[in-house]
Order: sequence, then structure tokens, then C-alpha cells
Amino acid sequence: MYRLPILMSRISRSILTLVAFSFISLSSSFAADTTSSAAAPATTPALDGKGEQLFKENCKACHKVHGESVGPGLSGVSKRHDAKWLHAWVKNSTVVIASGDKAAVALYEKYNKAAMTSFPTFSNEDIDAIIAYVESVPEEKPIVSTPGNEGTTQVAQSGGEYDTIVLTLIVIVLLLVMVAMFVFLTVIKRYLKDKETSLDGEDKELLNQKFDIKAFVSSKGFISIVALIFICVTVRACWVSMQEVAVEQNYAPIQPIAFSHKLHAGDNQINCNYCHTGAYKSKQSNIPSLNICMNCHTYIKEGPKYGKLEIAKLVDAYEKGTPIRWVRVHNLPDLAYFNHSQHTQVAGLECQKCHGPVEEMEVVKQFSNLTMGWCINCHRETAVNSKDNAYYDRLLKVHEESKKKGAMTVEQIGGLDCSKCHY
Repeated sequence: MYRLPILMSRISRSILTLVAFSFISLSSSFAADTTSSAAAPATTPALDGKGEQLFKENCKACHKVHGESVGPGLSGVSKRHDAKWLHAWVKNSTVVIASGDKAAVALYEKYNKAAMTSFPTFSNEDIDAIIAYVESVPEEKPIVSTPGNEGTTQVAQSGGEYDTIVLTLIVIVLLLVMVAMFVFLTVIKRYLKDKETSLDGEDKELLNQKFDIKAFVSSKGFISIVALIFICVTVRACWVSMQEVAVEQNYAPIQPIAFSHKLHAGDNQINCNYCHTGAYKSKQSNIPSLNICMNCHTYIKEGPKYGKLEIAKLVDAYEKGTPIRWVRVHNLPDLAYFNHSQHTQVAGLECQKCHGPVEEMEVVKQFSNLTMGWCINCHRETAVNSKDNAYYDRLLKVHEESKKKGAMTVEQIGGLDCSKCHY
């Protein structure tokens, strides 16, 4: 007569135990998810047009489109000067000043007799492209806050935030189920307690059993599970440690001069290529020389964070002809070959793809682990930039004829061959 309630009681205990384990497991996952978050690498917009690219790589360090910086704002420059004058000025401003040109001399005097960097390799078309770009950039109007909209911002919800919300809901549902099962089990137990005189010995034992934590901990099942978890955790920790041998991810050494990439690349939006001149044209990206630093710091003697102290170190080293001993952050082993221009110029990758959001870093750190597996995975996922490149025409045709789905990746053009990086 009472077999059904007893059976339900046993099932309820089993379900309650299962839900409790699930709740504990998900709670730990949720805690790990909310306490450890990896910042997604910020990406900069792709360069749109030759003029924009030339401006960002060569002009942006000293000029803004709207408003003054080290030099004058460039908006409206085509109305202030004719094309012939601009061509001569950009290629060699010193010659134009020496000729006695009134506009050139006035500019020279206005900006503390600082001669603009010459660009003799620029063609007239290059200069025209830069001018066309700066004239096309609209002036940004300041956002005026109105009553009622203070502090309202649009925030794009990332995939990580979405996962956290889903996980939170699952944990809440499991908690509610666990409470419901506990109430249900209590009701059944009370019902059976009233009928205890009619139960047999086995059912009475089930009804009156109490949880003995000492017996539970000393049981073979518990010891076996704990031992298995310990072995799994130990093996995984050893495996992860072996994989991280010689991996310097998050390495952020102290430099001889405090230098903020956030200030230079982020706030002032100086293009990476202005300082690291080889990033788009050679194997090495190059550490900037003191001459490049002094292009700006001949006039800028005090910074917003470190004041005059750190810039004074820079100027002192320049005047004494002593190179700065910068500490290298990214260092691949000698057995691996890597070419910056192949990735930035040919593949069109942004610097942040490997180096992370440098424009947000006060102190630069190694963002990616730079392991062979990381590189190989990138080659498997990255599509070949074949636009306007006749070299890839035949490969694209073969790729399409073989009916391969999706874009042609680096892997499919030999990107996983050992000799590509090791020779």
C-alpha cells in the first residue's frame, strides 16, 4: 500500500542528490566565469583608401584633421594653398622656406621654427590622395547631454556576457528544482511517518535513516571519487605546465623609460608604423630610434602622467648620443622565421591580431602565447587576402573547381608546411 510513496521518496532523494551536484558544479563554473575574464583584443578600423593609410602612417603623429596638434590642422588646406605649393612643401619644406615664400616662412615662424619632416619619396598623387582624405573627414560635433539622457550609453553585449546570463538562469532553475524536491521529500517523509506502524523493517530503516557524514567520508565510493578527481586534476596541471614551457604570455617588463602606449597609440592615435617603421615593409618591425621620439619631444617636454622626468631621460640620451636599452617583450625562438610585412602588408592583418589592444596598455605585455599551435590555428582559420592580387588567381580557380566550401585559407596555400617557418 505504501510502496509508491516509498519509491517516490527514493527517487526524490536520488534526484535531489543529482541536482545538488549539478548546482555545485555550475556554481563553480559561474564563479570562474565571473571572476576571470579575458579582454577581447580591440581592433582598429581597416584603412579605407590610399590617402587615409598614408595620413595615418606618416602625418597623424604631428597633425590632426580638425584642430591643431604639433602642427596645424589639415582641414581646408587645399583652400589655403594651391596644389603646386603643397607638393613642394610636403616633399621638402626647408627648400620652400629658404626660397622666401611668405606663407612658408609664416608657418615656420608660427610653429617655433620647427621644420616639417620631409617626404621626398611621395609622388604628387600620394600628396593629392592625403589632401583628398583630410578634406573628406567631417568634423565631429560634441555630444550635448539633455535632461533625462545622462549616463545612457549603448553597450554591445558580448558573447561572454550572454553566456554568463544563460549560466545564471540555469543555476537559478537548478536551485529552485532542488528546493522543490526538498519540500516534496519532506512531505512524503511526514506522510510515511504517520504510517510507520504499517511499514516493514526495510522501509522503516529507509524512513528513519540519518545522514552520517563520517561514514560517508570513509566510504569506498567517496574515497574512490576523491582519488579519481585528484589524479585527473594533477595530470591536467602537469600537462598544462608542460605546454607552457617557454611561453611568456602576459610578460610585461619594466622599461628604462616609462612609456605609455595608451597615451601615444590610444589617446593621441599615433599609428604603429610611425614609430615601428619596419612593420609594413620588412621582417622586423624595428624599435623606434631616438630621432623618431624627438620629432615630437623636441617641443613636448612634459607629459600628463609622468611629468618632465621621463621625457628628460629621453632628451638626455639623445643629446649624449646614448641609445635607450629597451627591454624586448616579444621574442620568438631562433628556429622560427617570422616576417612582419608578409602579415601586415600582404595579409592585411592589424597589429592587434597578435599584439592585442596595445592602444589600451599603459605597460605593453605579450598578449598572445605565440606558440606553434597558436600560429597554426591562425593559418587554419584566416582567409587569404586575394583582392587585386593576380598571384592568387590560379589558386582561387583551383580552389573553386575543387568545390571546397568557404574562403581559401592560409592552410590551403601551404601555410602548414614546416619549411614555411623552419628552414
